[in-house]
Amino acid sequence: MPHNAVKADVADLYRIGDWGAGYFGLSDDGNVTVSVDTPEGRVSVALLDMVFGMRERGLQMPVLLRIENLLDAQIARLNESFREAIRTLGYRGEYRGVFPIKVNQQRQVIEEITRFGACYKHGLEAGSKAELIIALSMLNNRDGMVVCNGYKDREFVELGLLAQKIGYHCVFVVESPSELPTVLACSKALGMRPRIGVRVKLSSRVGGMWTETSGDRSIFGLTTNQLVDVVDTLKARGMLDCLQLLHYHLGSQIPNVRDIRSGVLEACRYYADLVQEGAPMGFLDLGGGLAVDYDGSNANHPHSKNYSLHEYCADVVEAVMTTLDPVDVPHPVIITESGRATVAYASVLLFNVLDVTRFEPEEDEATPPGKDEHRLIHSLQEVYEAIAPDTLQECYNDALYYLDEIRDLFRRGQIRLRSQAIAEHLFLRIMHALTRVLALGGPVPTELERLPETIADIYYGNFSVFQSLPDAWAIDQLFPVTPIHRHAEPPTRQAIIADITCDSDGKLDRFIDAHQVKRTLPVHRLVDGEEYYFGVFLVGAYQETLGDLHNLMGDTNVVSVRINADGSFDFVKEMHGDSIADVLSYVEYDPRELRERFRDAAERAVRLGKITPSERQQVLEHFGASLRGYTYFER
Repeated sequence: MPHNAVKADVADLYRIGDWGAGYFGLSDDGNVTVSVDTPEGRVSVALLDMVFGMRERGLQMPVLLRIENLLDAQIARLNESFREAIRTLGYRGEYRGVFPIKVNQQRQVIEEITRFGACYKHGLEAGSKAELIIALSMLNNRDGMVVCNGYKDREFVELGLLAQKIGYHCVFVVESPSELPTVLACSKALGMRPRIGVRVKLSSRVGGMWTETSGDRSIFGLTTNQLVDVVDTLKARGMLDCLQLLHYHLGSQIPNVRDIRSGVLEACRYYADLVQEGAPMGFLDLGGGLAVDYDGSNANHPHSKNYSLHEYCADVVEAVMTTLDPVDVPHPVIITESGRATVAYASVLLFNVLDVTRFEPEEDEATPPGKDEHRLIHSLQEVYEAIAPDTLQECYNDALYYLDEIRDLFRRGQIRLRSQAIAEHLFLRIMHALTRVLALGGPVPTELERLPETIADIYYGNFSVFQSLPDAWAIDQLFPVTPIHRHAEPPTRQAIIADITCDSDGKLDRFIDAHQVKRTLPVHRLVDGEEYYFGVFLVGAYQETLGDLHNLMGDTNVVSVRINADGSFDFVKEMHGDSIADVLSYVEYDPRELRERFRDAAERAVRLGKITPSERQQVLEHFGASLRGYTYFER
């Protein structure tokens, strides 16, 4: 097949150009690349070259790769898109972004967001005391806002007020009626006037996977009656001037821009009435919701979005103006807490394939069963010989029936192991033959629609779904998955990807497609002695913070790179993943005590004559090396 045809097929199979947002693409030699803009022009680097650099530095797979340029690019895209919308539409306010720390609390991520975002006055959102500590420590730019969400006790509020005293722009968002007395009491004790915001429950509902965040039954936010009580309380204390911000949050990953616009319009009605009540206001916080197009379909469904960043910004700005201009309310500073869209692209999970299980006959031609085999095995052979386009359903039904009967005979001891092996091998031939006929086109019986999945390969990847891709398991989140090399040759196999945990749920068996979810992924045949690498893309949001220790698989190795204008790249940071000793300590084991217990067991073996003292030393050294080792498979 001509190279250009292979490349076109790869683009269709993996949709890299659709979900890659201009960052990820395919080189002429078949490697997945990441492209960034530099002052000297656009440069592209193969991910495989980065993998080779990791190997030279002794970093084993799996690795979480962070590309700092992409963090910078997304922050710039978001801020510049709002600036363009504000300039084009004549908006008389400005835009301020804040990054919700909960989306990715890792220090390297927050450091880069605050460093690069300083020129845009990009701030941080904190939803807990620990996150507030991060925000106050990492936000060197005092023009960036610190939006304080979540439940706030006295310690939380006092810390924020003291930060305000030394120059931080902290805003306390009242999310429940019980919080306002705490804010007021702490402010009085410290002799300060707080900056207060209110979170309202909008009636607007959104589609997608997080619909429960919106509507009257949403967990957080004030009802209209509670909002009026807040206003009256502040008026009674002569503190209505402290009310400066209105906040709402309709949900993460909102796929439909009409829902976004509807929420802004409703929120602006609250904002306008608060101004008319006498509150100075000045800030409108739209929360999160800016979606990532995980499957590249540009459509209104949970893993995609039907709008561009430009359209999002323009619709938000226009909706604010449409509501506030007729009532002569000044344009507020627009705030968004766009976390997912900021960090998703910058992180890629890289892993190698360790092994494969194939469900295919061993030979090209079927060998008829011997005359002495059970009649049901001969019946299976007759099914195989009868396969034709007009007998697919009948042959499928008969094959299942005969195999079930044969297995029942085996359970009762009426046929031997080798006979059952012949039957199962023949059944597999039948399934492959049916699949080949289905591939020719024509009507597909409903029961046979998923037949190709039942004979797909299982590729065993060196990673843990539960640690590195928890949303893929917990909420069926789709992430783009593709081999990062060998695309100059067509993939000839279909597979699902299993991880190395001892759990049947530890697998990737849902993949992006143009119109529906695919149950298998096109892959290349493994080559003995050669590594085969995959990338799972757009994993920068939430995955690092939600992962667990299933099977005591710890944090992976992490590498941060920065791509230079000449196409080279620097390893700016690297962190080795958890050792076995690390993860054992997380679950309350003391590695030193474990070593001592094992030493005692080895010493008893010496006394009993099972091993020599020198062998004991070898055993203990191996035990110690294992404690220091990586929790994942090591070559």
